[in-house]
Amino acid sequence: MVRTAVQRELVSIYLANRSHLYRIAYGIVRRPECAEDIVQDSYLRVAELSPVAVVKQPLHYCCQVVRNLALDYCRRQKLERMYCEFDEHAEAALSYPSLDMPHRNVENTSVLMAVDSALSRLPERTRKVFEMYRIEGKTQRQIAADTGRALGLINALIADADRSLDGCRQLMAR
Repeated sequence: MVRTAVQRELVSIYLANRSHLYRIAYGIVRRPECAEDIVQDSYLRVAELSPVAVVKQPLHYCCQVVRNLALDYCRRQKLERMYCEFDEHAEAALSYPSLDMPHRNVENTSVLMAVDSALSRLPERTRKVFEMYRIEGKTQRQIAADTGRALGLINALIADADRSLDGCRQLMAR
């Protein structure tokens, strides 16, 4: 791969300040292995920067790339924890009914009906994207590539579906 002068300068500044960049990532995510992954991902971003890009402050740019990736990681972890909590409640609702708790069976059935109803009211593409993400376990990048839509749109569609299920979460919390 032929690199431009801007790309070479960014890579050399990145490598000279790698420990500083690691500290930025670690300060945000607080997990050494994740901070290391973020620093590696940021290197790839910096190294693959468009040859026509103009970077006035290369060190600041590298720091910002690391910071943004670390914040994205934290947001993703928060969302995954929320889904795990939702999955635990959904799993409890889907477990085999207990004969000694008929009121629980009615509650579980009403939760499932509410989830089904909420999902059926979603637009087709929103529901499909949500199913690809939650049921098929695809990443948002994979879904964007599969559907030919922008990553930001995929994120927004998943968030819309998630908001439509808020009432179901409240039912499960009872």
